[in-house]
Amino acid sequence: MFLWEGVTEFVTVAQTHSFTQAGQRLGISTAQVSRQVSALERRLNEKLFYRTTRKVSLTQSGQVYYQHCHQLIEGLEAAERAMSNLQDHPRGLIKITAPVTYGEERVVPLINDFALKYPQVEVKIHLSNQTINLSEDGYDLAIRIGHLNDSTMMAKKLSVRMLYTCASPSYIETFGAPHTPSELEQHNCLLGSKDYWRFQELQKQKNIRVSGTLKCNSGYGLVDAALKGMGIIQLPDFYVQDHIESGHLLSLLDVYREKEEGIWAVYPNNRMLSAKVRLLVDYLEQEVNA
Repeated sequence: MFLWEGVTEFVTVAQTHSFTQAGQRLGISTAQVSRQVSALERRLNEKLFYRTTRKVSLTQSGQVYYQHCHQLIEGLEAAERAMSNLQDHPRGLIKITAPVTYGEERVVPLINDFALKYPQVEVKIHLSNQTINLSEDGYDLAIRIGHLNDSTMMAKKLSVRMLYTCASPSYIETFGAPHTPSELEQHNCLLGSKDYWRFQELQKQKNIRVSGTLKCNSGYGLVDAALKGMGIIQLPDFYVQDHIESGHLLSLLDVYREKEEGIWAVYPNNRMLSAKVRLLVDYLEQEVNA
């Protein structure tokens, strides 16, 4: 980077034939332009300009140096324009992974919209509830939910989710509603992949072991069972929010509800985000709660 010091100032003076005009074009003082050019001349051990009170002109050495340097500056400006163009018209492959249900429900539709908006982008999406090693498997981005354990990753918070414990009005009418998490042992709890539910009591997380007549690894299957009055469920908001708002499910134990947890865009910290991936992350952040 030391080799670039003074080069922009030199090229601008050569083009404007004025240290004052060069400073105005670059947005710096005339004195700073002069200092940078003088330092460049000392480093090259060559005089680059003839300076008089009325005129600034290139020496023979300055003319040779200018022919090379202005091409470098133009090349740098072209590179920056290319990066700007990539931001406006991204292209190339983005490889992304996300949890299965949340990916199907929220992430994939948004990525489809993104792909329609930027047709030169190729997207490969892998939905999995397993934690994939992004660096080893060549992924640009992962969507992850909850607490992040991997300190080797960088993360940007996209949204939040909450767990709701709920049941249908018909179930509550028949069996009553639990008033504390410990009362769940008296109820038919419809289970997913775990045999405990999460609550918060006295500012601390509390896991309550539950049981029931149905165990299903599909959130939508559990929602269907709850809507039919079979028992109580605990699921993230994107499964049940609409049913709660419509009154088909009733939210229970709200005072014991665990705090919201983050939904994150995660990427390796040893990999600078490309323009297209950064654009996708910004798009997801903007649209995921829309």
